[in-house]
Amino acid sequence: MCVTCGCSDTEKIPVTNPANGEIMMMSHDEAHTHGHSHDHHHENSHSHDHHHDHSHGTAAVTAKIHVNTIALEKEILGKNQLIAERNRGWFAEHKILALNLVSSPGSGKTTLLEKTLNDLKSEFEISVIEGDQETIHDAERIRSTGCKAVQINTGTGCHLEADMLARGLESLNPAPNSLLFIENVGNLVCPAMFDLGERAKVAILSVTEGEDKPLKYPHMFKASELMLLNKIDLLPYLKFDVEKCIAYAKEVNPNIEVLQVSATTGEGMSEWYDRLRSFR
Repeated sequence: MCVTCGCSDTEKIPVTNPANGEIMMMSHDEAHTHGHSHDHHHENSHSHDHHHDHSHGTAAVTAKIHVNTIALEKEILGKNQLIAERNRGWFAEHKILALNLVSSPGSGKTTLLEKTLNDLKSEFEISVIEGDQETIHDAERIRSTGCKAVQINTGTGCHLEADMLARGLESLNPAPNSLLFIENVGNLVCPAMFDLGERAKVAILSVTEGEDKPLKYPHMFKASELMLLNKIDLLPYLKFDVEKCIAYAKEVNPNIEVLQVSATTGEGMSEWYDRLRSFR
């Protein structure tokens, strides 16, 4: 959870990069200094005498930290959910289908998205919000297809949040009756917890990652309506049990739908496109 990793415990503000016009999410201190301080609560370091006396106060301090963490988690998720509902209402008003693409790094998410845009851009008006910690490489790849894209760089953040999406929508201004893909930061943990206001999460899992990923990261696959098993063209060269992977995904989410695809060869992509049409 992000209150533990720390990427959500400081309010982020959007800063536009004058060099490329992309959006960077920074804390107030980062916005002024562009520094990355790693000062983690010095008061804690001074509280430990070197004789390691773990007396009666330790349990009380631990309990207080636990309560404070839970309260902070509820505050962060509650605020995010409120903005997510606003985003959802905005999508409904403008008849925009928004899909949140989630995966670990290296799953082939951007390549699959490029293939989808090139094949469907004559059928749908499509735009993309790209989420990464740094660089604008993915947004540039998307724009090369002729579709609009806005890059959101989260800095130290490991996921997109609803307010980041709202600010990205202001810059992107997707057309009514269009299709919006949100390519989340590569991470199979935190994005599962943060609703952006999307119609559905689509998990992309490549056959190079191992068939047990749904069991290792169950929250993501529970939160996803559809799983795309990608890079199936590599199956002859790997020890990957497709049936076992699908069974694991169904174990954590009996309602998840699974499609097998290859963005490289195009195998299974027509089924993915039919699913997009059914979403609409």
